[in-house]
Amino acid sequence: MLGQLALFSMNFVDTVMSGRLPEKDIALAALGIGGALWSALMMFAIGILMALQPSVAHLDGAGRKTEAGALTRQAGWIAAIIALPYWTVCYFSEPVLNLFGIDETIVPVAAGYLRAISWGAPGLCLIFLFRFFSEGAGHTRPTMFYGIVGALLNIPMNYIFMFGHFGIPPLGTVGCGYATAIVIWLQFLMLLVYLMKHHYYQSFELFKKLDPPNWAEISSLLRLGLPIAVSISIEGSLFVAAALLIGRLGPLPSAAHLIAINFSALLFMIPLGLSSAVSVRVGNALGRDDPGAARYAGIIGLLIVACMQCFNMAVMILFPSLIVGIYTNDVMVGSLAVSLLVFAAIFQLPDGLQICAAGALRGLKDTRIPMFYNLVAYWLVGMSLGYYLTFNAAMGPAGMWIGMIAGLFVGALLLTGRFMKLTNRMIASHQVRAAPKIV
Repeated sequence: MLGQLALFSMNFVDTVMSGRLPEKDIALAALGIGGALWSALMMFAIGILMALQPSVAHLDGAGRKTEAGALTRQAGWIAAIIALPYWTVCYFSEPVLNLFGIDETIVPVAAGYLRAISWGAPGLCLIFLFRFFSEGAGHTRPTMFYGIVGALLNIPMNYIFMFGHFGIPPLGTVGCGYATAIVIWLQFLMLLVYLMKHHYYQSFELFKKLDPPNWAEISSLLRLGLPIAVSISIEGSLFVAAALLIGRLGPLPSAAHLIAINFSALLFMIPLGLSSAVSVRVGNALGRDDPGAARYAGIIGLLIVACMQCFNMAVMILFPSLIVGIYTNDVMVGSLAVSLLVFAAIFQLPDGLQICAAGALRGLKDTRIPMFYNLVAYWLVGMSLGYYLTFNAAMGPAGMWIGMIAGLFVGALLLTGRFMKLTNRMIASHQVRAAPKIV
């Protein structure tokens, strides 16, 4: 959780510092829209590579550490392949942004930001590769270490590239993209050195050799990872599409929406980090052939998330003006953002429960049915309702937030129900197998 908070704090810092640029409403809107597209592609990359996390956890739980290292090397080929389209779409993003009819004052700035940050896409894919290996192996400290160091480096990098110092001209939002790309590569180098030198990973023999592609192993990972990627993308695309559609309403609503969604996303890092822990604990328990422990880990995770998200809701309801003041001193942007924070507070509980339940299901290596659940929840319910309320009912950004909340509640119910159903079935099957045979 600390690692996730540190990682996202880079985005938080970017948003806060962009609010201090000239024409801050354009800068915030461009960062929000450009960041939405960057995040959508990142979520797909995360989803595919996330298949490595429960796979390594299962092998580690069964004591097959060298096989886990070999599987990670095969996942490295996947990371290298997906980095190319990730970079391409970001670098040539302007036609994509124009498809959504976004305000013409925002598009050039958002496209410039994406061109700059695109150079970090390959490094980010490699970071996720090593991160999910390490987390699957039960060692989560590297995520915290490189996250904190990256967050600290991001502040001076932004200062130099955004506002112009040490001979570099002020690049504004575009400079924010360059700063982030540089920090990503520095984080990758730190993580690589850590995994190569730390004794914890020696038994996995991760860097023993460079294996040629094993298409059977790669196909196995893709069969597990693609549904995860689609699920995450379906969920994430709801928020991306919301940002892009609100971009039609102009810079002011876009900037206010960015503030509300950015703070929500910062708090979301807490249940997201816990969902990874739940996924690993569930997967490790199944590797030991203990489905009872797997269900216990999932239930405890859901209870912890529920308590944390209730606290986050209270903070957002009680201190909305203080939160918005962190981002901007613009009165018009601030007043609209304060009103959206009410919806963002309600948003917290279902958002936390659904991501924790999804993590528990990944630990069970159950990814296909959750993919369809997400499609129903986030698009058939969430986006349909949000689009109708925003444009047909003329509710503006608030309508989109109501739609997102509805989608998340449906997702939380479906995913939690499936986890309980599957683990009950596994426990019953295990009890039958463990029962003494009567001769």
